[in-house]
Amino acid sequence: MGKCEQCIVRQFSSLKALNKEELLRMADCKTSYTIKKGEPIFEEGESVNGIFCIKDGVCKLSKLSANGKDQIVKLLKPGELLGQRSMISDELTNLSAVALEDMEVCFIPKSEIMGFFNENNQFSMNVMKTICGDLKDADDHMVSMAQKSVKERLAETLLYLEATFGKNDDGTLHIQLSREELAGMIGTATESCIRLLSELKKSGLIDLIGKKIALIDRNKLKRMAE
Repeated sequence: MGKCEQCIVRQFSSLKALNKEELLRMADCKTSYTIKKGEPIFEEGESVNGIFCIKDGVCKLSKLSANGKDQIVKLLKPGELLGQRSMISDELTNLSAVALEDMEVCFIPKSEIMGFFNENNQFSMNVMKTICGDLKDADDHMVSMAQKSVKERLAETLLYLEATFGKNDDGTLHIQLSREELAGMIGTATESCIRLLSELKKSGLIDLIGKKIALIDRNKLKRMAE
């Protein structure tokens, strides 16, 4: 059982507002899980009575459309919290959270979180700011989907993946999304995504090493994304 007050990732989320006593209380009631790559943390339509804090690994938040396509809404990294919106609105989850690599997550029950809400003003402000940030991102994404071409969105997404999640030693993107997942992120068919990646490779902007992607000409990608 890790100690919450010694956990480095809590400093990246709303939990940074909790004092020592609150962190000790949280450590007593949290449950830690290992989630294997490809496994869900929760599925769409579940009741999640609390929040998950990501200690290690990356997951995708996605929604299954009527035609069975998986639309990725957001990727989450260590230090971020999962499930705060459905916990506050008291609704079932409207998205699924699935591990993109092996993960370590901690679950903190709703009763404890609501206690912090009532007692710690800074904590509740932090949670509200996070949710407002998510809304702003959703607005930006909607505008991008409406105003940018698929190619521009692909360039933007590749730059985002490298900037947010980093690279492997061989220069390839650390987060290895399948072609289907990448297509789902930019809102296009898998075939179109595969074709666009080949075009970007031919133009010398990226390199494709098996299923992996490496960015070669970031400046051209940035110009394309804008």
